Amino acid sequence: RVQLVESGGGSVQAGESLRLSCAYGSYRSTDPSGAWFRLVPGKEREGVAAVDRDGSTRYADSVKGRFTISTDNAANTLFLQMNSLEPEDSAVYTCAALYTGPYDSTKNTLQPWYKLWGRGTQVTVSS
Repeated sequence: RVQLVESGGGSVQAGESLRLSCAYGSYRSTDPSGAWFRLVPGKEREGVAAVDRDGSTRYADSVKGRFTISTDNAANTLFLQMNSLEPEDSAVYTCAALYTGPYDSTKNTLQPWYKLWGRGTQVTVSS
C-alpha cells in the first residue's frame, strides 16, 4: 500500500512561514492531482489547497493569497507554501493524491475524494 509522507510542520509565530512537503514514495502516475487538508479537533476536515490534472489550482477562501500549492513531478513531491500564518491556521495538515471525484458540474477538488493519503503533520501558530 502506498503511503504518502508529510514533513515540514512545526511551531511558528503569527506572520511567519512554513513549507510543507508530501513525498509520494513509490507512487508514480501521470495524474498530478493532489491536495492539502487540515483538521482541527472538534471541526470538520477542511480542504485548503488543490492542484488539478491540468495544473490549475484551487484554494479555500481562508487561505487565498497566503498559501500556494505546487508540485515537483520529477521529485514526486507535493508542496504547500504557507505565508503570513495565523493562529487559526493551527491544525494537522494532511496531503492527498490522485483525485477520484467527479469531473462534472459537481467537481470539487477540495473535497476528500482522493485515493492516497498521508498521516499528517502538525502546524502550530502562536500569537
